[in-house]
Amino acid sequence: MATVETPTGGAPLTVLSEEEQMFRDAVRQFAESEVRPRVHQMDEAQQMDPELILQLFEMGLMAVEVPEEFGGAGASFFTAALVVEELSRVDASVGVLVDVQNTLVNNAFLRWGSDDLKARYLPQLAAERVGAYALSEAGSGSDAFALATRGVEADGGFRLTGRKLWITNGAEAEIFIIFANVNPEAGYRGITAFIVERAFDGFAVGKKEDKLGIRASSTTELILEDVFVPAENVLGEVGKGYKAAIETLNEGRIGIGAQMIGIGQGALDATVKYLQEREQFGKTIASFQGVQFQVAQMAVELEAARLMVYNAARLKDAEQPFIHEAAMAKLFSSQVAQRIASQCIDLYGGYGFTREYPVEKFYRDSKIGTIYEGTSNMQLQTIAKNLLK
Repeated sequence: MATVETPTGGAPLTVLSEEEQMFRDAVRQFAESEVRPRVHQMDEAQQMDPELILQLFEMGLMAVEVPEEFGGAGASFFTAALVVEELSRVDASVGVLVDVQNTLVNNAFLRWGSDDLKARYLPQLAAERVGAYALSEAGSGSDAFALATRGVEADGGFRLTGRKLWITNGAEAEIFIIFANVNPEAGYRGITAFIVERAFDGFAVGKKEDKLGIRASSTTELILEDVFVPAENVLGEVGKGYKAAIETLNEGRIGIGAQMIGIGQGALDATVKYLQEREQFGKTIASFQGVQFQVAQMAVELEAARLMVYNAARLKDAEQPFIHEAAMAKLFSSQVAQRIASQCIDLYGGYGFTREYPVEKFYRDSKIGTIYEGTSNMQLQTIAKNLLK
């Protein structure tokens, strides 16, 4: 086992296997050399660099858990969380692109896909094709099962009609997991998951959202107009899509937690460097005790959030119950990321309020953590239900 040091060189964080540490270090080097030079341009353009996406595939970062027989890295869920953390330390937009591919799309195929679906789609998702997970709708956010998208049985399959909203990776994706209700009278027990390809007739990507943060990450509308989906493209069982949705999102919340601790670490790293260089009253800002105490408090909260995320990921890999821990990790890490990013702007002073320095972007990116893949209120509800059941 190998000890991992904080990026700012402090006390040991946790213990990783040698393989995990090597994977993490490779991702960190990649993020610094290939992602960081592109961050500002991608944020301004609100678009992911296509060349960077190709590099993510070449690095094996788009299929961390996918077995080697399908072209993936064959690593653990915990390793996928490390990847998301390290990428988000530099750019949370890249972090969430990789997160959705791994913790939602690939995981759904691995858990619910037939042998045929795995053989057909996992090699594509590992090599070159981005995936997206389409559950949300205009009237179906926290109430995830109030779906208006409908599936009607047709010869050899189903025809889907409806609109999806807030779909991450929508602009880049070619393979979509679409949730639709094939039996509205049965309520949520009619919800079914379908694999839809961008090229299917009647399918289109609609409006792209103009967002506060993670601007290089595409968030789009999806339009389905009588889209025929063959029966073999049902993911799991007909009427069991609600189960696939719940279980996949429970895992995905750990990925969002990893994104949030990456954001917090990135903001803190940039601020520590700035404080050691910037002088006021004849000495560096870092030499003031009041500033030192603020930095120390941020480091403590970030470490607590990291350990909560890591613990939830380890429990998932060990096939132990983790829903309670995942909800707590997602809730706390998103709160911590916002607090740290905000305080870092304060420590930068006026410079922190400008786009010349990186902390304003970390602040913008951190806000989404309390909203997507289950709002903070939904996480509190999950935690309370588990405690009071």
